[in-house]
Amino acid sequence: MSRPLASGAALGAAFGMAVGAAAFASALTGALAAVDGARPAPAAPGRAARALTPSQDGVLTVFAAASLTEAFGEAGTAFERRHSGIRVRLSFGGSQQLAAQLRLGAEADLFASADDRAMAVVRRAGLLADAPAVFARNRLVVITPASNPGRVERLADLARPGVKLVLAADAVPAGRYAREVLDRLSRAPGFDPDFRRRVLRNLVSEEENVRAVVGKVRLGEADAGIVYRSDLSAAPPGEIRVLEIPDRYNVVAAYPIARLRGSPRGALAAAFVRFLLSGEGQAVLERHGFLPGDAGAPAQRGATSGAAPRAAQRGATSGAASR
Repeated sequence: MSRPLASGAALGAAFGMAVGAAAFASALTGALAAVDGARPAPAAPGRAARALTPSQDGVLTVFAAASLTEAFGEAGTAFERRHSGIRVRLSFGGSQQLAAQLRLGAEADLFASADDRAMAVVRRAGLLADAPAVFARNRLVVITPASNPGRVERLADLARPGVKLVLAADAVPAGRYAREVLDRLSRAPGFDPDFRRRVLRNLVSEEENVRAVVGKVRLGEADAGIVYRSDLSAAPPGEIRVLEIPDRYNVVAAYPIARLRGSPRGALAAAFVRFLLSGEGQAVLERHGFLPGDAGAPAQRGATSGAAPRAAQRGATSGAASR
């Protein structure tokens, strides 16, 4: 600490050359203790870090994918009502960013990812306390500003020269899924084999998380973007138009969650996972556009395609209908 070191230097100057090295060290130690108000010696580094862990102060810390922002906000509030004195602290970001933070030593009790790839990074680092459970699923849609300045009326228009497209970066789950959709459409009847390449030529920005894609489209900085259906809940009604992606070419993304090793609130973290998988938790997620998860099923590698459950259709609009 700068203040104690400065006090020690001043004392050393006063003692001068007349004081031997041993005497100086003894006097300096006593002076520093006096300056610091005789504070007790700090605990060992590991114990000090554990004492400052947020969850020991009644806070359950959850690292969650950005696409879960509204849903987990509501779920966290409901969980707090069930557990008096507990606060759920939510930290949102791109799944790959959160995984990197955890590997670098960030402390949390739970990690909820938008794909198994980011979860696998944390698993390989030995940071998981148990196997992940899939608590939700999601689908992709194409969005445009309500004014539709790029005249994107159908999926094929994404490849028209001059259309400004924004996607999440390829390292982000939503960005990788979007490119998978483009691959599938390139093999679909009525689309050119080079559809993906032509669409990506219109890419003007790659974002670190899917919410940034929604934001740029809302502000009119892009003509179109590909996001999760759940992200529509973050946009005020009338600001965004939606183009549906046919089920056979869409991606159904699985969302795994797992407790983190070393958490002092493992039992409470497990209770939060059970809440998400309960009827009440699933209802919260469905209100925000998510599809049902599995009751403790392990996360799948990659995404699945095919017809989505009926829950995804509720409140959905076809073609270029407004949200």
